[in-house]
Amino acid sequence: MSKIVENYKVEGSEWSNALDKAFNKINKKVKIDGFRQGKAPRNIYEKKYGKTDLYVEASDELVHQYYHKLIDEKNIIPVAEPQVNLVKLDDNGMEVNFTFFVKPEVTLGKYKNLGIKKEKATATKKEVETRINSMREKFADLVDVETEVKKGNIAVIDFEGFKDGVAFSGGKGENYSLEIGSNTFIPGFEDGIIGMKKGEEKDLALTFPKDYAADLAGAKVTFHVKVNEIKQRVLPELNEEFLKDLNIPNVDTVEKLNKQIEEEILAEKNREIDNKFLDEVLKKATDEMTAEIEDEIYEEEVNRMYYEFVERMKMQGIDEELYFKYTNTKKEDLRKNMKEEAIFRVRSRYLLESIAKAENISPTEEEALKEAESLAEKYQMTKEEIIKSFGGIEVLVFDLQMRKTLEFLKENN
Repeated sequence: MSKIVENYKVEGSEWSNALDKAFNKINKKVKIDGFRQGKAPRNIYEKKYGKTDLYVEASDELVHQYYHKLIDEKNIIPVAEPQVNLVKLDDNGMEVNFTFFVKPEVTLGKYKNLGIKKEKATATKKEVETRINSMREKFADLVDVETEVKKGNIAVIDFEGFKDGVAFSGGKGENYSLEIGSNTFIPGFEDGIIGMKKGEEKDLALTFPKDYAADLAGAKVTFHVKVNEIKQRVLPELNEEFLKDLNIPNVDTVEKLNKQIEEEILAEKNREIDNKFLDEVLKKATDEMTAEIEDEIYEEEVNRMYYEFVERMKMQGIDEELYFKYTNTKKEDLRKNMKEEAIFRVRSRYLLESIAKAENISPTEEEALKEAESLAEKYQMTKEEIIKSFGGIEVLVFDLQMRKTLEFLKENN
């Protein structure tokens, strides 16, 4: 089981002393007519305010004390927020149940030679050409054209959107460079510009998607558009001059460029294949193992994932409430969608810990320090900064253990 329940009762003199202590603490902040602040007798205080605040203050203090006492004496290591349930709270005493969620006992099933096939990475000539053309796009020149707007052109436009005849916020732009076919705007906008000529104006009757920001979701609108300029990208020739502009070490011929791009694509695909393969191995191995894991542990992982999501949004300058408003979604729905991934993460973590123990995969602190030195060199940080970013050397040792265990699974499947 991954749950421990402990019962705690306080009665008699211990409860009386706790109530006395609670009264002395609360009374210091209370002013009752006829008495200096903090000097009112307890019977006067209770007559005016009752006993509820005393019960709450006393129980809070005792719960805090006993919680830490239990953890220390019984060597409990919680992996999720404990539950505290007050069973009784009155003049005669208090009774409370603590529910601790701890690491479950895991019985490993089969985790080697699971028979999962691994794909083989290939890089086609077309994929290499597409990647190189994308590089050429970055060095392309924009040339004015006098023909009508076509897909792939850059249309420099003025536009303004109206809902029920009234201009709406965020729906106006001047000399905006829009690549036709980029799907930057709502469906129908870019298609509506195709065929227009320089200087031409036009009204586009469109409908916002239902999953757009709340105030415009599904709204019927009209955009007035004027085309100021039409530009076309002209890609540079694939020659020595272009290779110099790229400035890639040891790449001075088109053949070498093709080879390097092919190797990059293969490396990317191999990483994707490895990740997919390991995911399938973990899913199969977790299905084979036995572990009773309380739902509260999964919810703790959802909390962690949600916190990480919010922090990522903050780094991009996006407020939590605004995100839900403009994506027309709810916090509850996002958390619900995270649950499946949370279950997979938790079960995978306990699987890997159990395999590491069974296979004696135990990196030393010295190995972790070498890993920190390697990462410090890679990211141009100090070793101490790397260790701090992990949360301490113990966390770095654990991280290294998990990675070594993943390598073990990859080699044995």
